[in-house]
Amino acid sequence: MNLNIRLQLSLMMFLEFFIWGAWFVTMGTYLSKNLSATGVQTGLAYQTQSIGAIIAPFIIGLIADRFFSAQRILGVLHLLGAAALWYAARQPDFGGFYPIILIYMVLYMPTLALVNAVSFRQMADPSTEFPKVRVLGTIGWIVAGLLIGFMAWETSNSLSNTFMMAAAASAILGVFSFFLPDTPPPKAKDANINIADLLGLDALGLLKNRSFLIFFLGSVMVCVPLAFYYNFTNQFLNEAGVSGAAGKMSMGQMSEVLFMLVLPWLLARWGVKKMLLIGMAAWVLRYLMFAFGDTGANYWMLVTGILLHGICYDFFFVTGQIYTDQKAGARFKSAAQGLITLATYGVGMFIGSYISGLVVDKYAVADGHNWQQVWLVPAGIAFAVLAGFAIFFRQEQEPATT
Repeated sequence: MNLNIRLQLSLMMFLEFFIWGAWFVTMGTYLSKNLSATGVQTGLAYQTQSIGAIIAPFIIGLIADRFFSAQRILGVLHLLGAAALWYAARQPDFGGFYPIILIYMVLYMPTLALVNAVSFRQMADPSTEFPKVRVLGTIGWIVAGLLIGFMAWETSNSLSNTFMMAAAASAILGVFSFFLPDTPPPKAKDANINIADLLGLDALGLLKNRSFLIFFLGSVMVCVPLAFYYNFTNQFLNEAGVSGAAGKMSMGQMSEVLFMLVLPWLLARWGVKKMLLIGMAAWVLRYLMFAFGDTGANYWMLVTGILLHGICYDFFFVTGQIYTDQKAGARFKSAAQGLITLATYGVGMFIGSYISGLVVDKYAVADGHNWQQVWLVPAGIAFAVLAGFAIFFRQEQEPATT
């Protein structure tokens, strides 16, 4: 891969995740402050990510893999997405906002696979080249959060600007995509369509293995507390009086990058089970930090809760992807990863978004929310998943070395 192509792919990845981070983190605060949305309504808005994740394989499998070059579909989806984001920012109430953001997420979620497809097709050795490109995506998310904090849009009640900023970036990426390296469809137009392949259902046989079944169920259930973090942390920090909350939350992505660098060494040293258990324990600790932290003497707890994101995400989800790859074997690697993605970001986050909305509404008070009670709920759920996993999961092979 030459330098020019690498720069193109890096800019593509930066914009891809800048767009997502520009509005997704602060949407809960925006809906609560600007559109007077309830917790359940906020949960419904975040559920659109899960709906998009469920629909995405069909768009990729039925269209991108058969008829059109990936970069062209990427361009069209982002141009349409730019229009949707711009229109969403102009809605006066949740009733008008929800269907537009649903349409947008159906457009956006397939692009996550498309940017990977464009990248992989240009790489001779994706295992070593792709991480250097993918890290620009995390940097894009971080920059979006820092920019929101710097512009003080949360405190000035100007969060509609986040959607406008994302719309502008989406339009830029939409146009830029047509100048990316050509990535023609890998399958013939008349190739047979296999729904099981699209959804990763061929990997269901792996669930006959007890350890993988426990891991699979744990992955779905841990997405319930994950939804609490993604959906309501920004609103919580703003209600608690934390200035530049979106910028502070970007420390979580910085932590994610740092722990990603040491993950191979730790995985080789501790093995899969210990890594997964540490990841789940970090979820419990994070929510206890949120429950008892404040902007006074216990401000360090809020910061620690954010910084734990690297352990929460990398130790469980990235280690889980590696474990899935080990268990699947050569034939079912792609199907197994697709199944886990569908189960977590599709089913797990869908359930979690609904539950988190109900809990936040349950503990609503006159001047905001009783956040201590809110955060104790995902802490309890994460602890239950941790305990069940510790008892029933058995590691059946040697720790990974890479």
